[in-house]
Amino acid sequence: MNSRAFGAIVPPADRHADALAQDVDAQVAALVARARAAQRDFASAGQQTLDMAASAAAWAIMEPLRNRQLAELAVRDTGLGNVDDKFQKNFRKTLGLLRDLHGRKTHGVIAQDTQKGVVEIARPVGVVAAITPSTNPAATPANKIINALKCGNAVIVAPSPKGHSACALLLDFIHAELVKAGLSPDLVQMLPTPITKAATAALMRQADLVVATGSQSNVRMAYTSGTPAFGVGAGNVASIVTASADLRDAAAKIARSKTFDNATSCSSENSVVIESVVYDAMIDALRAAGGVLLDASQKRALQDVMWVDGKLASRCTAKAAPTIAQLAGLDDVAAQQSAFLMVEESGIGADHPFSGEKLSPVLTVYRARDFADAAALVDQIYAYMGAGHSVGLHGADPAQAVTLAETLPVARVIVNQAHCFATGGNFDNGLPFSLSMGCGTWGKNNFTDNLGFRQYLNVTRVAFPIAAAVPEVDELLGDYFGRVGR
Repeated sequence: MNSRAFGAIVPPADRHADALAQDVDAQVAALVARARAAQRDFASAGQQTLDMAASAAAWAIMEPLRNRQLAELAVRDTGLGNVDDKFQKNFRKTLGLLRDLHGRKTHGVIAQDTQKGVVEIARPVGVVAAITPSTNPAATPANKIINALKCGNAVIVAPSPKGHSACALLLDFIHAELVKAGLSPDLVQMLPTPITKAATAALMRQADLVVATGSQSNVRMAYTSGTPAFGVGAGNVASIVTASADLRDAAAKIARSKTFDNATSCSSENSVVIESVVYDAMIDALRAAGGVLLDASQKRALQDVMWVDGKLASRCTAKAAPTIAQLAGLDDVAAQQSAFLMVEESGIGADHPFSGEKLSPVLTVYRARDFADAAALVDQIYAYMGAGHSVGLHGADPAQAVTLAETLPVARVIVNQAHCFATGGNFDNGLPFSLSMGCGTWGKNNFTDNLGFRQYLNVTRVAFPIAAAVPEVDELLGDYFGRVGR
């Protein structure tokens, strides 16, 4: 029974908590009100204005001097990744998004089907709450902001506490570009510091749409906020290396993907499953590509430092391999200055933490009897963690890629590519550029696409009358009747 309903005295601590909650709600409501006011005029300004706003936000992060500042600040304040790779990520991901958006209609009539008599009209969703992670404190907010503006929306970013400084600097740059373009800076805002769960939750409740990337707790909070939401699943990517693979090429691509930005990407390989007939040769190729294979005692030392009470330790997240080796007391390994560490594993699940996501340049290696066994191992890995995301395949048989797509719980199969670049879109494949990958119902998501501009649009359909076309029953059920009778 709620005693407050009967006028009972409210303890001072509860009164204080209520006052704080009301204050947070009021602060967020003020941001949302400004966003709504700016968005109302912006939404009706036409395609050219929407395109200009998206371009302004893109150039704000792509311009080299500003990009370098953002990359340096992100690494300094989050302690995650490295500056050169973040600089490259900020530029390439934004350039790729601009490519995908170029010439796309997101205002007014966007499609007409004269045969069906249907006209489709793009409508903005309103105010978008963009929940962003510390791993990409500039690139991910920029991606969401550009998509939101392209579709006529305003956006309010809820950055991670560690990433708020980089996000704030990004917004300073975006505001300067918006002003140059004659547009309101209130179209793009962020929660004030300190960033709290209460403020993030309030934003989710008050916005019109939530797009959440980052921790699964944030994604779950988005789904339970009462506001329509797109969230992403957990990463734990595995790649299969088959007997027909170009081993040197596969090893180079896996190494490049595993080490980029110290494996901050959820699309970076966490495991590689190798067919037995090429296992030793592939291990040699991975060594040649910069990896070092730990022995059993070294593996135990690494596990002890990477997981504390069953949880991944932040001290190892997105750090360089020699740093992680040094933290584990493996000074001889650290001295080798290897690009990534490898551990052999046969088990899967909580008792075998190397089978899960590591967010560091540490690669788990499994031996499989053949392709079928490799696919079964990946299926077991994803039953533990990472279902819905994607799988890599290195080999010469396209039919095997189709088999994986038909049987594994994945939204993407990445063939003969560096996984962390390819799965979020790249210039040498046809996937849309994004930093947020839907994982479908396998990953507790409501979509399997790379999050893109379509998720930021409502579509209104106008239906005109057409000549009636009523089919005969036998035309549709004739095959059924022929097989089983009427």
